[in-house]
Amino acid sequence: MKTILITGAGGYIGSVATSLLLSKGYKVIALDNFTTGYKAPLDLLKQNYPEMLTTYEVDLADDLNPIFEKEKTIDAVLHFAAKCSVNESVHQPERYFSNNTGATLNFLKHLITYNIKNLVFSSTCAVYGEAQYVPIDEKHPTVPANPYGESKLMSEKMIDWLSKEYGFNYVILRYFNVCGATDDGTIGDSKHPSPHLMQNAVRGALGIEPFNLTCGKFDTADGTPIRDYVNVVDLNEAHLLALEYLINGGASETINLGTGDGNSVMEIVRKVEEITGKHIEIGKGESRAGEYAKMVASTEKAQTILKWKPTHILQDSVKSLVDWYTKHPNGWE
Repeated sequence: MKTILITGAGGYIGSVATSLLLSKGYKVIALDNFTTGYKAPLDLLKQNYPEMLTTYEVDLADDLNPIFEKEKTIDAVLHFAAKCSVNESVHQPERYFSNNTGATLNFLKHLITYNIKNLVFSSTCAVYGEAQYVPIDEKHPTVPANPYGESKLMSEKMIDWLSKEYGFNYVILRYFNVCGATDDGTIGDSKHPSPHLMQNAVRGALGIEPFNLTCGKFDTADGTPIRDYVNVVDLNEAHLLALEYLINGGASETINLGTGDGNSVMEIVRKVEEITGKHIEIGKGESRAGEYAKMVASTEKAQTILKWKPTHILQDSVKSLVDWYTKHPNGWE
């Protein structure tokens, strides 16, 4: 039985990852400081997998030696833990460099000390900045347009430099826009409002909270930004493949995760209305800073290296979110 350490395990993506790995027979050591993540999904999973899940409440900036001294059989790490609001990062950049970059450096030092050789790092398409061409492949220039993207790019560079000196391997996964919940609607995004468009649109359609557009005006067909929306289950299937790739001796890689297709903000809103049969009253919120017009992934490298292809369509993601928010209108709280 392989043991995987997951940071940010109580967050949206991390809790889905924890669920997937447990269902596949992996033992999971879950770390989270629960400032933005939640204990509830891990408590639920602990009931189903009492011998396979261990949870620690800890900040990655702190002394992690007691955990690593106790957990001596870690085969690989999934590092999700990070702040991820583009708008917040523009107004509070110091929080992002401290939490996303500084805490990652502390965490990496512990991995080196305890000779852990396989790391999958949760990164973002925000490292690219404004698209110079689409679809965006991994060779696209990295010119972040906000501190969130910059903090992640700095972490990527630290991982690469340290891996060369200390001999561990990594897969950096650059996510495009994440959406959906688990297929059975049991685990989903609990932030409200969420930083993710589709989640907020579904909540608006269900009457849980008002839906406000927070994007500025862009040079696109309907004036709203175009993004590549990838389902959270598909995303985590890619993480599982990346873990297996590294455990089987794979070399370090940086890989985009998206679908290869783009939809504008208004196209997503209309799709949610179509699938739910509900009209969404659209308000106008304050425009988020640090945004850009178009982001669509090239998925060729993910297909070649990881043999990964997304299997969920937009309709699947919307339906799983309707199921999740019907059961949990206020998330885990």
